[in-house]
Amino acid sequence: MAILDSKGRLFGKVNLLDAGAILIVLFVLAGIFLVPGPSGTLASSDANAEVDVLVLGLKTRNPQALIKPGENANFLIRNQPAGKVKIKNVEFLPRTTTAPQPDGSVKAVADPREEEKFSVNMIVTLEGKGQMTANGPVFGGTQIKVGTPVELDGELYNFKPSVIDIRVPDQ
Repeated sequence: MAILDSKGRLFGKVNLLDAGAILIVLFVLAGIFLVPGPSGTLASSDANAEVDVLVLGLKTRNPQALIKPGENANFLIRNQPAGKVKIKNVEFLPRTTTAPQPDGSVKAVADPREEEKFSVNMIVTLEGKGQMTANGPVFGGTQIKVGTPVELDGELYNFKPSVIDIRVPDQ
């Protein structure tokens, strides 16, 4: 009796392809249930952390009435909800443009263009729960870094600023 017959069966009873498929399924199940993976949440803390976001070119008629310190807003990190944050501070930045000078230098002056009077630049400081972990800062239960895509959603606004600074208390 041959070990492998003409139909690909081992000892005439077990098909090698079927045996291989069964072994792969068993290895996958063992990997899912026996090999430990990361457990728990990234981090949880009662410490306050601050995130500064830069808003450039927001088009609005009345920015002071739109977003105010002390209000709460929904904060999304990488399109995933990261909870509510408190707007701690709003700093409006002046709209400027460059103007060449007769001596060849360049000077920043107030932007005189009419269409730019509705365009606002601001730095918004957000406050929420966070902590520093081995992998970096965690804000609202989600890891965040400078450059991470975020979204700020309030009662009258929804925009996507850029993270420019993260401050987490020493722990």
